[in-house]
Amino acid sequence: MKAVLCERHGPPEALALRELPDPVPGPGEAVVDVAAIGLNFFDTLIIRDLYQFKPPLPFSPGAEFSGHVVAVGPGVNGVAVGDRVAGYMTAGAAREKVVVRADVLAVVPDELDLVKAAGLIVTYGTALYALRDRGELKPGETLAVLGAAGGVGLAAVELGKILGARVIACASSPDKLDFARAHGADEGIDYTKEDLKVRLKELGGEGGIDMVFDPVGGEQSEQALRALGWGGRLMVIGFAAGAIPKLPLNLLLLKNCDARGVAFGTQMRKDAAWSRATTQELIGYARAGRISAHVDSTFPLENCAEALNEIAGRKVKGKLVLTTGR
Repeated sequence: MKAVLCERHGPPEALALRELPDPVPGPGEAVVDVAAIGLNFFDTLIIRDLYQFKPPLPFSPGAEFSGHVVAVGPGVNGVAVGDRVAGYMTAGAAREKVVVRADVLAVVPDELDLVKAAGLIVTYGTALYALRDRGELKPGETLAVLGAAGGVGLAAVELGKILGARVIACASSPDKLDFARAHGADEGIDYTKEDLKVRLKELGGEGGIDMVFDPVGGEQSEQALRALGWGGRLMVIGFAAGAIPKLPLNLLLLKNCDARGVAFGTQMRKDAAWSRATTQELIGYARAGRISAHVDSTFPLENCAEALNEIAGRKVKGKLVLTTGR
């Protein structure tokens, strides 16, 4: 089988396409013939050794995948050879076949395209975990989403509407805001042209913003924190802008508000039953058309470096997905 390998840490151009032996399942494991691999911003970091999860070299990027089960090991229940499935594995998915614990695989119905299925687990899973499980978003609350046109930002916009929130999309260009509005956002702020804190306070009204979903970091984080209302929550997702902000903790005291970390990947690794149930829930939303699972474009497996550079350049609306042609 072909596999994209990070053999030394560096930019996407350092990745190599290699031939590897087909994997064999052990007890409780399944081998999946991979059709599609979802890529995420953290893939651009993990290959440079700049991410908190550090797999040993060599490894494949890619945390989420979809395809068909082609073999199962002893003791496997819940999936069988021939099943269409999707799953999460933190890293290692950018190859034609993967071996994973069978209990993390979710069955994909025939009505859902495998490319969409591969691209929804990390972004929508992160957003659902942040908004509902960690952030306790309530119907009628006001949610501000930074980086609202990116993969995880778009997911937060769509799931925020499902959870009954008023959603303010914040992004870096008019076309990105138009994209977010087309997917349900009620308001929009271009933070390259408008004062983010001032506009959020205006749109938040007397009660302020109830929740900020922040995958961007940088200077926008403190501006958004200052717009939170009493008892508001800043959901810390990541730092796509590059800079990790140093927030003034007195603001948490004065506003009686919270900054809450969202470690979706750790949660997925710690609780296989939660991982599978969450994936199945998201697949159900996509099948019913309640979320778009929008894929900006697809790239063949061998063009993984080009795809990662697109993500690093913050040019993507929604997701980029690799395909294997299988």
